Amino acid sequence: MSDSPGWASPGSSPSDPPPSSGGGASGGGSEGRPPLGKTPGASGSGAPGQQPPAAPQGWGAPPPPPPGQPGWGGQPGWDQWNQPPAAKPGVIPLRPLGVGEILDGAISTARAHWRTVLGIALAVAVMIQLASTVATGVWLRDNSGLQALETETEPTMDDLREALNGTLSTLGVEMLATLIGTVVATAMLTVVVSRAVLGRPVSLGEAWRDSRPQLLRLLGLTLLVGLIVISAIALGTLPGVLLAASGSTAGGAGLALLGGFAGVLVAVWLWVRYCLSAPALMLERQGVIAALRRSARLVRRSWWRIFGIQLLTLVLVFIIGMIIQLPASLLAPVLSGDGLEGFLSGTTAEMSWTYLTVIGIGAVLSSTITLPLSAGVTALLYMDQRIRREALDLELARAAGVPGHGQQPSGDVPGNAPGT
Repeated sequence: MSDSPGWASPGSSPSDPPPSSGGGASGGGSEGRPPLGKTPGASGSGAPGQQPPAAPQGWGAPPPPPPGQPGWGGQPGWDQWNQPPAAKPGVIPLRPLGVGEILDGAISTARAHWRTVLGIALAVAVMIQLASTVATGVWLRDNSGLQALETETEPTMDDLREALNGTLSTLGVEMLATLIGTVVATAMLTVVVSRAVLGRPVSLGEAWRDSRPQLLRLLGLTLLVGLIVISAIALGTLPGVLLAASGSTAGGAGLALLGGFAGVLVAVWLWVRYCLSAPALMLERQGVIAALRRSARLVRRSWWRIFGIQLLTLVLVFIIGMIIQLPASLLAPVLSGDGLEGFLSGTTAEMSWTYLTVIGIGAVLSSTITLPLSAGVTALLYMDQRIRREALDLELARAAGVPGHGQQPSGDVPGNAPGT
């Protein structure tokens, strides 16, 4: 049995009271799911006492597995292959998903609701890149300290101070803009995915109206997860830094390197453990701490699978982003007057406004394409884990009006969780 609070897409009105902590959202985990191919409420596959007909076996076919046991290689038994496919009211079939189906669901969401998805991603990407370009142009374009670091072998302390101040100021503005943009994009795109799974349309205004009440909580959650991850790395390197400060430079450096590596491993483990907290907060209307606990429960015993899917998504996002940005990276030095030779030689191009603008356009196009992919995969991973653990597919089928699963009142999404 599960202790889930049910399915709560933002914007829907409460319809049913939340189940008790020992009850599942839809009948309780795998126990609440009917046998494959049956609809809820079906009494059986035949008359009482009558066994289903045995599947015909060809030459060399292995015998069927014992009743109630999975087939060969962990696959479904032979008696399950002829069952009807799972319902698919939206972008994913309502059953446990494979890696390809999760990626395809994220892409299908962007295709089915391209106006809303691209509108969200484009607006956020323009906001982030505009702040980054302006900050870079103001603090780094004519920074004499930064130029001294590139040309002089012995820069003065004033040069170092000016270069550091300009770099930190630019980095601070970029991080703030990225944080705000990521929170807004994650919130709105998660709402879009939750509607796309049910096959329901959603406009840009509806996505903003439904996600807006949770933005501050999502901002706090994002900051807290980032603080947890960074703290793991900092605590790993701290003993080595203290040892080096006490006089043992070589030993401290080695210990800091070893501790930093261990800290990175812990940080990755924590990041995967809490990577489903954002959709839990948005779709269940959880509080920050409750969303972290919810993510930890959903990830438990599936850490390696979720890590693999998230890593694959990061690699795909990086490759797609590099491909989209490559033309801008080649064109920017040519239009700014440095020529293509500077890019090929690896020298630093002059940060003119033309150069920054062309690079910024490439970054906007890259983010517009990759933001929906990463946000969609995370939201669908959350739903997949709930389908596997809590039979969420039955709730979704009822909400989508799939025949044989009961009807949900028009406009409602089932099982709202109380806000915490």
